[in-house]
Amino acid sequence: MITGRFFAAGADRRIAITIFILLAVAVIVPLLNLAVSPASAFYVPSYIVALTGKYLCYALLALALDLVWGYCGILSLGHGAFFALGGYAMGMYLMRQIGSRGVYGNPILPDFMVFLNYKELPWFWYGFDHFWFAGLMVLAVPGLLAFVFGWFAFRSRVTGVYLSIITQAMTYALLLAFFRNDMGFGGNNGLTDFKDILGFNVQADATRSALFAASAVMLALAVFVTWAIVGSKYGKLLMAVRDAESRTRFLGWRAENVKLFAFTVSAVMAGIAGALYVPQVGIINPGEFEPSNSIEVVVWAAVGGRGTIVGPIIGALLVNAGKSWFTGVLPEFWLFALGGLFVAVTLLLPKGIIGMWDSWRGNAKALRAASVAEEAGSDSDVPPPAKVVRSEARKPGDWSASNPEPQPAE
Repeated sequence: MITGRFFAAGADRRIAITIFILLAVAVIVPLLNLAVSPASAFYVPSYIVALTGKYLCYALLALALDLVWGYCGILSLGHGAFFALGGYAMGMYLMRQIGSRGVYGNPILPDFMVFLNYKELPWFWYGFDHFWFAGLMVLAVPGLLAFVFGWFAFRSRVTGVYLSIITQAMTYALLLAFFRNDMGFGGNNGLTDFKDILGFNVQADATRSALFAASAVMLALAVFVTWAIVGSKYGKLLMAVRDAESRTRFLGWRAENVKLFAFTVSAVMAGIAGALYVPQVGIINPGEFEPSNSIEVVVWAAVGGRGTIVGPIIGALLVNAGKSWFTGVLPEFWLFALGGLFVAVTLLLPKGIIGMWDSWRGNAKALRAASVAEEAGSDSDVPPPAKVVRSEARKPGDWSASNPEPQPAE
């Protein structure tokens, strides 16, 4: 039904083009990596596949933030926590797949548990030897945390900068907790040394290409789902809460429920991004909970243009590509460059790249329409229509055409 409405309405052409490009990239890039000779100019190296796959995961995270910030007005500075929790859920599955091939050769306990003298596997690790269970946890853990957090925060009417602060406090608290060795998640070192995923070598070129394709397809699906949400009646209500929450409450809507749904869906999307990210980079540690990571996501969305769906994706890809280049040339100045970029966008491009493009196109169309109307008016011999004027003989609010005389009643 939603798919039919998508094509029947033509959707937003920009959304349709984005989905098409992502699906095409999901097919073309793996083919250029696996089926083309390394000597060919069209060959895509494996490291480019892995790096771009990581960027796509970041784009999915930025899109998740855009759903709540751009369309609901919730500036979350803790979305990195949901991303990291999804990554840890996938990392736990990958650690269980190592088995006896670890350094200590223990078929049950991961290496860090053997090193820390664990006697048995903690209860919360049970089930992670199955991919379906790990996939369920990727969705459930970030979604449940977001639901519980949002339930208390939104019903307490916490908004604005106060909500941003407590979301950042949440991710910092998780950072401190996951740093502890007795939490059972690897402490400072985190989870690493992965071997297999679904029985395939995680380091193999074919596996990396498959993970890249999965990231691109999942991002395309997230774009479609986000479009379906914001284009529905609920999406209009979401934007009403963003623009005038008190008025929305006055009309009888429960604004906290509206925000809670969007916040939970956004957290699930961020968890999926983290789950796709971990096997491609080969590690997950508490550093992913760093508040600065969540602030970077805000920068990506702001650069691309929040509230545009496509803008945060473009912002995430451009900023991270620039980061890879900048940290290779002048690594010590990257944070200054990122801060300067955010300030420049805030002052010069408050609507981001997509917002600037839309404004330029709108102005260009208006100029063309005015030019066409002027040419049509100068070439036409038909006199302009009579102006509608207010009759002095009638009471205020009563209007007539150029003849001021009142008409007799029938």
